[in-house]
Amino acid sequence: MEITKSFVKAKRPCADGFRWYIRNRRAGGDYQELLDALVQAGRVEDACWLLSQFGPVDTVLELDSIDAEALVFAGRVEVRGNVTVETTIRAGGSIRAGGGIRAGRSVVAGDDVRCGAQIHAGDWLEAGGDVRAGWGIDVGGRIRCGGELRAAWDLLCDGALAAAGSVLVGQELRVGEFVDCGKRLRVGGSIAGGSGIRAGHGIEAGAEIACGGHLEAGWGIRAGRSIVADGAIRAGEGLEAGDEIAAGSGYGIHAGLGVRMDAWEDCARVRARARPRGLVSGCWTGMPEE
Repeated sequence: MEITKSFVKAKRPCADGFRWYIRNRRAGGDYQELLDALVQAGRVEDACWLLSQFGPVDTVLELDSIDAEALVFAGRVEVRGNVTVETTIRAGGSIRAGGGIRAGRSVVAGDDVRCGAQIHAGDWLEAGGDVRAGWGIDVGGRIRCGGELRAAWDLLCDGALAAAGSVLVGQELRVGEFVDCGKRLRVGGSIAGGSGIRAGHGIEAGAEIACGGHLEAGWGIRAGRSIVADGAIRAGEGLEAGDEIAAGSGYGIHAGLGVRMDAWEDCARVRARARPRGLVSGCWTGMPEE
């Protein structure tokens, strides 16, 4: 793809960026060559802006490994080993690595992000498709995923987490802000959501669920240990905990919000070590079955 002066001007770039382009452009400049030149000049944000304006292409970058200051590529990035960048790796298509992916600032892909080891991003991780890590995921800020989010080990996110599909974590899930999961949230260990947790389908944790705000699931909620929220607890179907179920002071616990009241005994059972205070709806049945 060739980028012309009129194309760039029509996108209304910042004045400084446009002046740089006029000084450094080549006649009939190639799209990827311009992205590379911007990155080499230390204008990574301008390269990301250009990619956002003109979109992805079908080209593929295949490498044994990446160790660079930054990389902005309009197509797919496929790496047999590890990816290490000081600031940003961004691709118009997918990013795939046989090893790990480590970025001092951000990992951004228009499609999937997949790797055989750890994903680390200092500020944020974004993918238009799925995110899958053979080990864990560690992000200093937010995570946005347009598909399914999978981590075989821990998933640690200091900011907010939003996934359009399911979130499946082998060990611990710890999120500093809000957790918004479009489908199922399933975690082998404990779940901690700093300012609230919402799942379009069910929520399941092998250990405890701790929520700093409201806890909400379109289907049921199950935990091997306790379910504790600082706000309300709302489930479309049943609630089950190996220990206690507790909502925040002044808030209620609601089960069966998605089923008829005459079906609560079958579809909205509430089970815990003791009857929860503030149980508003659902069918209390006592201790969980062993």
